[in-house]
Amino acid sequence: MKRLKGIPLFLIMILLLGLSGCNGDSSNRENQTSNQMSNETIAVTDHAGNVIEVPQNIERVVVCDIYPLPSVLAVFFDSAEKIVGMPEPSMTAAQNSLLSELYPEILNAKTDFINGTNVNIEELLKLNPDIVFYSSGSPQLGQQLRDAGLPAIAISAGNWNYNAVETLNHWILTLSEIFPENDRVQVVQEYSDRVLERVQERVNGISDQEKQRIFFLFQYDDATITTSGRNFFGQWWADTIGAVNVGEELDTVNSTPVNMEQVYQWNPQHILITNFNVAQPEDLYQNRIGNYDWSEIDAVKNQKVDKMPLGMYRSYTCGVDTPVTLLWLAKTVYPDLFADIDITEETKNYYQEVFDITLTDDQANQIFAPSSAASAF
Repeated sequence: MKRLKGIPLFLIMILLLGLSGCNGDSSNRENQTSNQMSNETIAVTDHAGNVIEVPQNIERVVVCDIYPLPSVLAVFFDSAEKIVGMPEPSMTAAQNSLLSELYPEILNAKTDFINGTNVNIEELLKLNPDIVFYSSGSPQLGQQLRDAGLPAIAISAGNWNYNAVETLNHWILTLSEIFPENDRVQVVQEYSDRVLERVQERVNGISDQEKQRIFFLFQYDDATITTSGRNFFGQWWADTIGAVNVGEELDTVNSTPVNMEQVYQWNPQHILITNFNVAQPEDLYQNRIGNYDWSEIDAVKNQKVDKMPLGMYRSYTCGVDTPVTLLWLAKTVYPDLFADIDITEETKNYYQEVFDITLTDDQANQIFAPSSAASAF
């Protein structure tokens, strides 16, 4: 080391040691700040009205019994890396949909910690979650999760009268509060509002006599037929596209069992099969399932039976595909009114504009040719 003119060597050494100590203090302060940030929380009001403290830095997410949410999270993040646990019905949908093609890492999520609303807390804790989401309809589960020291956020599918667009907007709002770096609130709402306006401008002129009578085949097997009454998503879909839900007289919540005699009386003009069951249109046309005879139903006579889309999740419920599903449903039930709608292009535009996700034609079309293997039951 050269000696600086006029400054003794020992003073220079003391000065350098002092500077080194300052740098060390700065580094320590940065580490402390980083640790403090990782331990900081934010207060979030969930859909059950609970105010929950959740970490600012969330890397491990578990979803319990709100089945569409893993798909919403994956698209919201444009990644499924954070999703370490989810229920089996969500996994089945992911395995048999576009979701696992776009985000194969979602298949690594664990499912063995939950059966229905029964959660094995010991197995859940092994996943070391930073946050857990559950259905607001399962308050006991929420308390169980909180008692285990977990930040548990209730998510509702029914708070907004099963309005799928409004429900999606609230889901995105809550996720954006928790993960502000992924905020999608405005773009999701604006796109959904545009779709709603386009659809309702065209169907508002349909007279009561012209409205199509539609039947949602929610669950279907050898022993069971269930549909949507007025307190489930089917009612909102029907109302929004200017159709009549033939099950509107049923006032039970969620899906409702009916018998074939009731379906004969309703005699729907169009049947929409959800992806919560394995049935395809041909199964009704050819009476392949159980001892049911669909041959006298107008929808079957005129081959107006359709399987609902399976995008990132089963589209009958709220999900990221809701705006596209609304367009598809309107075009399917009223093909002449929506003849100019290219559903493939609409789907690609939606995912590009709202989520910055580029789909090919084949990927977009895959949504409208769902596999029976995606059934949740």
